[in-house]
Amino acid sequence: MESTLYIRDHPGRSVALHSNHITNLVRKQFLVFEKGRGLDSNRPQCNVKLLNGREFNKLNYRRAIAKSVYGCLGLLQVEDDMFIEVVTDCEPVGYVSPGESVHRILDVEFYSLTNDFWDNKPKSYTDENGFHVTHPCASLKKLLSNGRFYFSSDFDLTRTLQARRGEAYIDKYLFDEHFLWNKFMINELLGFRVKLEERDKGEMDNCGFLVLTIQGYVGILSPRTHDEHVSIALISKLSCKRAGTRFITRGIDDDGNVANFVETETIMHVAKWSLSYTQVRGSIPIFWEQQGLQFTTHKLQVTRSPAATHPAFQRHFSELCHRYGNVHCINLVSQKGSEEILSRKYNNQIAELRQTEGRINFSNFDFHAMCKNGSYENIEILINMIRDDLEDMGYFLWDGEGRIPTLMQSGAFRTNCIDCLDRTNVIQCEVSKRVIQNYLAQISYVSNYELQFLFDRHSFLWAENGDSLSKIYAGTGALKTDYTRSGKLTLTSLVNDATKSVNRFYINNFADKSKQEVIDLLLGKAKYQKPIIIHDPIQELVIEQIQKRLHDFSTTSVINVIVSTYNLNGKLPSREPLDNWLFAFGGAPNLYVIGFQEIVELGPQQIVSADPEKLVEWEKAISNTLDRHPSRHKYILLRSSQLVGTALIIYARADIVPAIRNIEGAIKKTGLGGMAGNKGAVAIRMDYYDTNLCFVTAHFFAGHSNVAERNRDFNTINSGLTFKKGRLAELRNVIWFGDLNYRIDLPNDEVRSLAAMGNLDALLRSDQLNAQRKMGIVFEGCHEEDITFLPTYKYDNGTQTYDTSEKQRIPAWTDRILYRGAKISQNSYARTELLLSDHRPVMGSFDVEIVKYDEVAKENIMQELYSEMKYSSGSVPSAGPAAPKQILASLPAYNNNGHNDELIIDCDESTAVLNDLPPPSSDTYQWWNESASSSSLVIDKSRLPPRTSESTNPFYESSPKEKNPFDDDTLLIDI
Repeated sequence: MESTLYIRDHPGRSVALHSNHITNLVRKQFLVFEKGRGLDSNRPQCNVKLLNGREFNKLNYRRAIAKSVYGCLGLLQVEDDMFIEVVTDCEPVGYVSPGESVHRILDVEFYSLTNDFWDNKPKSYTDENGFHVTHPCASLKKLLSNGRFYFSSDFDLTRTLQARRGEAYIDKYLFDEHFLWNKFMINELLGFRVKLEERDKGEMDNCGFLVLTIQGYVGILSPRTHDEHVSIALISKLSCKRAGTRFITRGIDDDGNVANFVETETIMHVAKWSLSYTQVRGSIPIFWEQQGLQFTTHKLQVTRSPAATHPAFQRHFSELCHRYGNVHCINLVSQKGSEEILSRKYNNQIAELRQTEGRINFSNFDFHAMCKNGSYENIEILINMIRDDLEDMGYFLWDGEGRIPTLMQSGAFRTNCIDCLDRTNVIQCEVSKRVIQNYLAQISYVSNYELQFLFDRHSFLWAENGDSLSKIYAGTGALKTDYTRSGKLTLTSLVNDATKSVNRFYINNFADKSKQEVIDLLLGKAKYQKPIIIHDPIQELVIEQIQKRLHDFSTTSVINVIVSTYNLNGKLPSREPLDNWLFAFGGAPNLYVIGFQEIVELGPQQIVSADPEKLVEWEKAISNTLDRHPSRHKYILLRSSQLVGTALIIYARADIVPAIRNIEGAIKKTGLGGMAGNKGAVAIRMDYYDTNLCFVTAHFFAGHSNVAERNRDFNTINSGLTFKKGRLAELRNVIWFGDLNYRIDLPNDEVRSLAAMGNLDALLRSDQLNAQRKMGIVFEGCHEEDITFLPTYKYDNGTQTYDTSEKQRIPAWTDRILYRGAKISQNSYARTELLLSDHRPVMGSFDVEIVKYDEVAKENIMQELYSEMKYSSGSVPSAGPAAPKQILASLPAYNNNGHNDELIIDCDESTAVLNDLPPPSSDTYQWWNESASSSSLVIDKSRLPPRTSESTNPFYESSPKEKNPFDDDTLLIDI
């Protein structure tokens, strides 16, 4: 619905939306936004008011743009500014069902709630000093205006026709969060709407202020037949749960979300009948990645073992079965090369899952092999393979006159190739066509001539769908769309496909990273990003109280972690058993975390291209040893990662794997000034329930006197190693281990003599790492247990004798383990006598306190607290449609000096507008508590915490430095 956008510059910046179709001054028709003052500087806040025509003073405002706007997409903080996003241009796509229209977004604008700097300025310009200046939201504007975002003012576009028609009461704001792309921006406004009285909520809905948008494709055509009541529509909704670009976002995450997951619905209206048929596509649901330049070949890497993958795999299909019923997977990937590896692992996971889940079927169809040289007629082979489920799962059929469903779709096909674009679109089009064909054959409504024309339109929609989805994920139109459109493949088609492939190569390898950053910003996944909170005094008190009631919705437990570091000197596993190493501390640890250095010899060739085979050999040796663990527990390889000679391997006890999520690896090179990986670090972070853990194995600069270089390596890694959830330096629970290469500053003979006598204290007083830590240069905030073992470097291989070579290296404790985190305690610190290398393995046993939140219990407590505080005065009548207005206007009023003068209470308009105004209120008299007046809520301002300074941007580099929340053991929760 169309609205007018107004801006007020003084006193205080304000932006207001006014519904163009409401003229009654008594009705709510203005949605007003102002920057707020929060109690927490890390939680940016905004004030929002819903006003009627008499409450809004239009004289203080100016019209922002001459044309109308089409609703608000939400609120977003970018850099140090707070913006409201509005749709400024759109076009109608058509009606997918009677009374259900869809619009495509063509343009959006971002208006600051902070200042007028960008008012009436281009999004990019050169200032008077010659500097190029770009609007902080320019990239977001480009993304949202790309023509692939859609919205509806009539219905919930995030759900299928079957889902909508299956409910007695339909609220267009009860969205499916898998497909709502502006959820992060609009969620607080939806919460503001929920807190309104039913009458105000209805008036706000009638204004159409809030826009819920999907990304994907919507196409609608009405082929001409002997009856005009025929139309066909196609709706594809891309999931925002694991959103991203082609080579950056692949496979599955720990919550079971997969990359490029799309729900596509074919809708056809014939006379009074509406048919709906739903299919889905999505990346192969295992943990896999693609790194480096990609062109003609796919360099695929599987990042987790099958056992570690299965919990997420199971979550994915549990969600699919819950949504759609039976699921038939169509796997189109090649059965050769690296694609075959993924296909085989996918088949194995399905085979294991089907032992306990009977609603899943699976079909392999090597599209490239079967349809080679344009042999698309072989698709009929696949159709015959899936025919039974094609008929049994059916489709949804709605009787428009009787307003009842007559058939329900009981399952869905899940189709994939590698990218889930070109091959997938061809097959899904064919499946959709067969469903429509079967339906029309039963009703005999259209002639054969009309049927062919209808299918031509159907193919056109699917070709457009393929292009749109491909442009979103890969940056170009889909391949093979000429066949989808016409059923034919020509030389021109092949040339077009080749051109698109070249364009994809450039875009995916050189432009996708910046696009991914914009997507993350839109979805609220950018580093340090916080949502803009709509100010609510009651909610502030709830947040304060919920921090004091952690014990009511959380439990704690303690896990045991074994950490070991071992410089292998390029050696492969030998016949020397690993039992004394891995089982040294006894018990049944929850995690084994093993760091290797020099897993390969650090020659020039290895620095350029590391050999992963030696890591595989060591994984096999460790797995074989853990398979005979004395506790009889089963251990599985959770994740491993390698940077040239440095590698990190994590094994988890099988029973705890479902508790571990969001596993993420990162590397940081420090060799040759950060250009080479012969030195550096490998890190893996994870969430164990609601506690984050990070393990970092490192190999620092060598050489006895190169202390400054080692210090530099530490600081480079600590400040520069980043994960999606933040930098290493900001993480709370971190264990460092590796060949840190710090030496002992004593003569060689003296060191050897003191070591022989066991005089460790004298050696430790000259230890370089201890000296640097005492000066606060490295590992600040970290702790190392007392060293009670001999120096671990350097031995003659296969002996207990320190280096007798020509270089006669001084023995040292180069191999160390340190940690930070108040919830971590170390039980043991020792070395193990493996003679394979010139180093000795160093081990540590740690106990870590783990927190698990019950999110349902937390939400219930927050709701109870909110209700208690809202009605604590006892003056508010019970809620109901006939009750007078009881809503607290959660907006503080500010004078020109920016000080809070009063809390505004938005009283019932029947007393404030239609009748004479009552006497002014005071500290001892409140007119709204009089028996003859409408009741409202009274806030005791003494219960509100004092206000803090102006909010600072939580992810802007120039913001003042905040106290690191991980420096103490205070447990913070994200509300």
